[in-house]
Amino acid sequence: MAGLSIFGIPGLPEIASGMDLGALIADSATAAGSPLEDGDIVVVTSKIVSKAEGRQVRLAELEVSPFARQYAEKWEKDPAIVELVLRESRRVVRQVGPVLITETRHGFICANSGVDQSSSGGEGIALTLPIDPDASAAIIRRALKARGVDVAVIVSDTFGRPWREAQTDIAIGIAGMQPVTSYIGQVDPHGHEFRVQALCTADEIAGAAELVKGNISRVPVAVVRGLPWEPDDTATMQSIIRDTEHDVFR
Repeated sequence: MAGLSIFGIPGLPEIASGMDLGALIADSATAAGSPLEDGDIVVVTSKIVSKAEGRQVRLAELEVSPFARQYAEKWEKDPAIVELVLRESRRVVRQVGPVLITETRHGFICANSGVDQSSSGGEGIALTLPIDPDASAAIIRRALKARGVDVAVIVSDTFGRPWREAQTDIAIGIAGMQPVTSYIGQVDPHGHEFRVQALCTADEIAGAAELVKGNISRVPVAVVRGLPWEPDDTATMQSIIRDTEHDVFR
């Protein structure tokens, strides 16, 4: 691989429930002069997936539990947001002051169950993560394939990381390609055999795509072109979630 290119797809409209993201992405890419090609990897910000799937929540309509209200009052948080975070979680992993680290229903460990108010579509509205990000990615992949292009699709979201400040985008859903590149069993130029080296390529792609998307650019979709991948429709991001038996940090 001599190199690759990463570019955003501008011109997408404000996304509303029921919109066909695949069609919108294909049309916007063509209108921008960069039509999609076979072998591209399309990285889609989870927020527009959530909007298209009707995952917007009007906070004023939530019935807030006594626990959520008590916690919110203690730490000066919005009671409705606390309630939504708890509803979207399997369990609270860590509660330190106002910080809630939760395990989502998908098995992801993140702040506030992935609930987000930025670019949510309006005041008093929060977004929750797609119910099944892998299925969301597969729907977009099928829609683009119907347009004549065979691409892989990654749904990305912004997560923090243990031991490091700031955040990065990671993959929460995938379709068409496996998320991990394994070097196990291969040998380096000095004869060392790799026994544990496996890279989460999907996360690397998601992080790279964020460089051209940004948070306020209104470019929620990026294309990574030139990175080889083998089609595989059995792919799932669930395969990279470490089970509790091997997770030494839970």
